[in-house]
Amino acid sequence: MKKNLRSFIFAAFCIMLISPSCNNEKAVDKTNPFFSEFETPFNVPPFEKIAARHYMPAFERGMEEGRKAVSEIVNNPEDPTFANTVEALDRSDKLLNTVTNIFYGQTSANTNDSLQAIEMEISPKLSEYSDEIKLNPELFKRIKHVYENRSAEELTREQDFILENLYREFVRMGANLSIEDQDTLKKINQSLSVLTVQYDQNVLAETNNYRLLVDEDDLKGLPESLVASAAELAENEGHEGKWAFTTQRPSIFPFIQYSPDRDLRREIFNAYTNRGNNGNENDNNDILAEIVRLRAERAALLGYRTHSHLVLEPRMAKEPDNVFSLLNDLWDKATPVARQEVKEMQQIIDREGGSFRLEPSDWWYYAEKLRKEKYDLDEEELKPYFLLDNVVEGAFTLANRLFGLSFTLLSDVPLPHPDARAYEVKEEDGSHCGVLYMDFFPRESKRQGAWCMTYRIHRIDSDNNEVKPVVSTVFNFTPPAGNMPALLSLDEVSTVFHEFGHALDALSNKNSYNITYVAWDFVELPSQLLEHWVTRPEMLNLYAKHYQTGETIPETLVKKIINSSYFNQGFSNVEIYAASFLDMAYHTLEAPAEVDIQTFEKDYLAKLGLIPEIVPRYRSTYFTHITGGYDSGYYSYTWAAVIDSDAFEAFKEKGIFDRTTAESYRKNILEKNGIMDPMTMYVNFRGHEPDIEPYLKNLGFL
Repeated sequence: MKKNLRSFIFAAFCIMLISPSCNNEKAVDKTNPFFSEFETPFNVPPFEKIAARHYMPAFERGMEEGRKAVSEIVNNPEDPTFANTVEALDRSDKLLNTVTNIFYGQTSANTNDSLQAIEMEISPKLSEYSDEIKLNPELFKRIKHVYENRSAEELTREQDFILENLYREFVRMGANLSIEDQDTLKKINQSLSVLTVQYDQNVLAETNNYRLLVDEDDLKGLPESLVASAAELAENEGHEGKWAFTTQRPSIFPFIQYSPDRDLRREIFNAYTNRGNNGNENDNNDILAEIVRLRAERAALLGYRTHSHLVLEPRMAKEPDNVFSLLNDLWDKATPVARQEVKEMQQIIDREGGSFRLEPSDWWYYAEKLRKEKYDLDEEELKPYFLLDNVVEGAFTLANRLFGLSFTLLSDVPLPHPDARAYEVKEEDGSHCGVLYMDFFPRESKRQGAWCMTYRIHRIDSDNNEVKPVVSTVFNFTPPAGNMPALLSLDEVSTVFHEFGHALDALSNKNSYNITYVAWDFVELPSQLLEHWVTRPEMLNLYAKHYQTGETIPETLVKKIINSSYFNQGFSNVEIYAASFLDMAYHTLEAPAEVDIQTFEKDYLAKLGLIPEIVPRYRSTYFTHITGGYDSGYYSYTWAAVIDSDAFEAFKEKGIFDRTTAESYRKNILEKNGIMDPMTMYVNFRGHEPDIEPYLKNLGFL
């Protein structure tokens, strides 16, 4: 999952903790790390020196500097030009961009009560600041003048692309509204900024608050590594003689995959799928309903039929009908496959003498049985070959084979969390490319899932110096426990390559400005493309080594992986498509969009024809994608899958490590992402627009 690799997108916000030093502005200025240059290797953030009390003064000063810069732009007596207006605006928020990226990096991966309080307080302030800039009539007048007279300037392709999108962004953000309507818009934006933060914090709280405590007799069938982690967690929390399981993905999904206890599977699965839906202080039903209502109201105010029409206009999909067309076509292909999977698993239940029908909480357990039966493949048989360190080195090896990049572990740089690692990334000629952080294991201070974000993007500064990126990839894998190292499932291996693909995108960007415009339904191409290498035999031979013996994964296991590549594709895609439909359903409601979340979800999924054995990948009350930038955008994973499947065909045609193809991909897509039209980039690389057939073949739908 990409968290906007150029400007970190988490909607979040802050409260200044009162401390004696905060009463003395000069004292804060002297001690606040944000108010001086970072005297660190590669100018990375000095994480260990940044305390909660430093954020609010930095936010406030950053906004103050931004306001002063905008004032100088609008009061400039010279005629508006790209340099004195667009470039000046781009450089107006240097401090604010720095503190924002660092703050949201921490709130997502290493939060605490202080930072969460800061999120809630700063939210409306940042929203107000954004509206103040985007709704400034004199600033818009200058941008419009530059836009309408751009032929008079010799703009580069990047400058022309930025200007076009910046002008349209101001219009879409309400620059042409009346003063009265702009005031209404500001109130909506401020309310949404707080609600989305509260929603995400509630999901984190629900996840952290749940524990399934079991006795030794309940551990039958569970993998040794999972049992060790559960024992360690229980002991750390004072539950002697117990084993603790959570709704963190590394805990719940192996449990429901291997535990033969149907009641326990149902209990933990229901806890997972009802996060935010328990009628307590963390309930998200009313919050999401208000988010949906306000988004629809805002879209109508801006002259759009629905929120989706507003959001999709600058993306590749352009309008909701195109998204629904793709999803409906794929739904019709995936649903029969899922029904056949249900039939096969029900046959196992019946054969074993079970007197029940398959339920959603049963799926992983019986799918694993079916995998063993059809392909003689046990996922636990694969894990010893996927030692985390070897997988990471495999991803690095791939980047070296394709692009000549190298990765050197750093021991002398500040880390965003003690568990994180830092690497210097170098080009083939030895020149510095950037810094990459990797943070692998779950903790209560970290959100679920996996993502990539940037602490600093590539750009050219005001002195014409090239600024190199600082990128972070964040995961939630089962940590080492007892005598067991960190071993990954095949799905987790794909996650490493996925987020690493986002990182390569950020490390390869050649944009000159802070302002970039990545089409959100193109954003997953660099990540999903790299997943295609994961199970290729020639790639597995490079990184899949037994953690004890060092033996390369045997050919028999490789063949089983390949033979089972179509396994469970009905389920995997139906749950993703269902979540994508649900996201679009909420955001294609026209104002006034008054909904009861549970009723709406139930009725819509029934109308869609979702089979009862499957629930959406994300249900409404813990669907953090749609509060974190993927609203009307969860379909992007599927949209991009069509593109990445076609793109990988180019590598297959010449050899999956072909440098010429890789260099063309890097030059035409990774370097240009965000500063050129995505379809133009793709055609420049591939020679034609993407074909859906490779995607359908990859799923076994043809």
